[in-house]
Formats: sequence, C-alpha cells, structure tokens
Amino acid sequence: MNYLLGAFKPACNVLITFNDGKNRKQVPFKKENGQTVTVPLFQSQENIAGKITIEPMQGKKIDHNGVKVELLGQIEMYFDRGNFYDFTSLVRELDVPGEIYERKTYAFEFSTVEMPYETYNGVNVRLRYVLKVTINRGYAGSIVEYQDFVVRNYSPPPQINNSIKMEVGIEDCLHIEFEYNKSKYHLKDVIIGKIYFLLVRIKIKNMDLEIRRRESTGSGTNTHVETETLAKFELMDGAPVRVIDFVTFEEVNFLGEVPKAMLLVTLKNTRRGKMSLGGLIIVCSPQLRGESIPIRLFLSPYELTPTHRNINNKFSVKYFLNLVLVDEEDRRYFKQQEITMYRLQETS
Repeated sequence: MNYLLGAFKPACNVLITFNDGKNRKQVPFKKENGQTVTVPLFQSQENIAGKITIEPMQGKKIDHNGVKVELLGQIEMYFDRGNFYDFTSLVRELDVPGEIYERKTYAFEFSTVEMPYETYNGVNVRLRYVLKVTINRGYAGSIVEYQDFVVRNYSPPPQINNSIKMEVGIEDCLHIEFEYNKSKYHLKDVIIGKIYFLLVRIKIKNMDLEIRRRESTGSGTNTHVETETLAKFELMDGAPVRVIDFVTFEEVNFLGEVPKAMLLVTLKNTRRGKMSLGGLIIVCSPQLRGESIPIRLFLSPYELTPTHRNINNKFSVKYFLNLVLVDEEDRRYFKQQEITMYRLQETS
C-alpha cells in the first residue's frame, strides 16, 4: 500500500524565485481557484530574471529529456476554458537530457520583454502572464510548475482632454444639461461636473450617477457582452428647491433660525406660487429653471482598470458614466457617455 501511495507523490520540488523579489513591489492576484496571493509587479520592457531550483525527493533521482522555462502571455475565454491563446511566448533551455540526483539551481533571464497588455481578470475573460518550468520526462510524464506575475503599464496625462457636454430631455416636460470637466481620467482621478435644470415639469424622485464597465468578448455572432455597475453615487433625493427673494436683510438672517427639516417639508408640500414663512418670501416653481447641482466623484475607492480596446482581437473593456433620473411613477430617464480610463504612474 505504501508503495502505491509513493507512486503518486511528486518526484521533486520545483521553486521559482525572482532576483529582485525582495525589493520588487508585490500586488494581490486572484488565482483560478479563487485564492488570492501576492505576486511581483512588472511593466513592459523590463528584464525578468531569477532562479529555478529543482530538488528530488529523498532517495530518488530524476531522469529527464531536458529542462526549460517559458515566459507566456495568455488570454483565456471562460466559455472556452482550458484553451489559452498565447500572444507572448519566450523560451530558455536550462538543461540537456540527463539525470538529477540532488538539488540543482538554474539561472534564467528574459531581457527587455515586450508585454503590451495589462493583466486582467474579467467576467468572461482573463489575461495573464506566467513563468512555466517544464521537466520533460517522456513517457514518465512531464513535471510542470507555474509562477504568475502581474503586468501594469502606465500612460502620461493626455495632451488633449476635452470636457463633455450633453443634454437629456423630453419635449415640454424635461430638459437637463450636464457637463463633466474632462473625458479621460486616470484610475485615482476625481470626476468634477455640473448638472443644469433648464426645464423640469415632472416630479423627481431621485437622481444617480453610475460608473459602468462593459466587457465585450469574441466577435460577430459569438460576441458576449457583460455590463457591471461598479459605483452608484446619489446626486439628488427629490427635486431641488431655491429661495428666490428675501424681503430685508434681517429676514435673510432669519433663515438660520428656521429648522431645516421644517423648511424642506414645507417647500415640498407647497405648489407653485408665493408663501410666507416668518416674514421670508419664497417662490416655489416646479419648472426649476436655472437650477444646478455640482458633481464630485472620487474614483480611488473603486476597482477600475484602464480602458482596453480590441486586445489581440479577443476582448475590449470600456467605461461609461450613466446619469439616471427617476420620477415618482418610477419612470427612468438616462443618458450614457463613454469615458477613457488610463493608469498614471504612481508617485512614492
């Protein structure tokens, strides 16, 4: 029985280490089994060098037909799981056929490696970089060991970054303009903008700003599209109100003595026209002509990636700002605008 159990034990241990592993930045990486580990971070055109240690189990030797290490950049579609599309493939032969009796260490180096795409884990696709060590043993079955690492590529701020101005509306019922300060954002940026109410003749329940990610995989009739809402930011709860006129300076100061909750409730329950509240003259208009709401949304709390366009003809990842307005009858009015995300070099 012990003999049978021993037959299934690995013939050796394989350890892959990087030369600068102690000083290189480590980042979280989610493996295929769902486990999260920390792995080294690289960027395109860097040297990837290290050591591979092979240690036979006690009392055993390894007969092999050669040892090699590969650096692979791979794309895997989840609806075609197990089939990898290699867009980068580099090989270094480490040893000729022979035998290994005791611990043996091999040095390897891949110089100025072209890694054009970032590591990506999506809904239907993943892009990964991996070191693959193979001990070829022919009929005895090859021994294979993997070591993942992450690639992130950085972009400078764009020279041209135009603002976004758009409108949403229904004739004689709703007319809103919104403006965002730019169309390209880095992953830790802040979205700054403003919403202008030119005409509102509906009862507004709430207004939200959403960040959506759209992942497209495949092509033609085999295209799969997944849309995720990554963030939902409440801009407004109920319709905005404004004070039109104060009779005197003393009555302006009086506003500070009026309980805000009472003031808002009173305004909500007041139809168009004038009303008097302790000498304060207010006009409530359901049209809300000329009102505006500022937008300030920080992106750093959210797990965003750069925009990916037609990566190796396999997939794309795009981001959108989605403005959603809901009336009291739960009808939804929305306007969607694509934005470009990029990774800015972090400063220490």
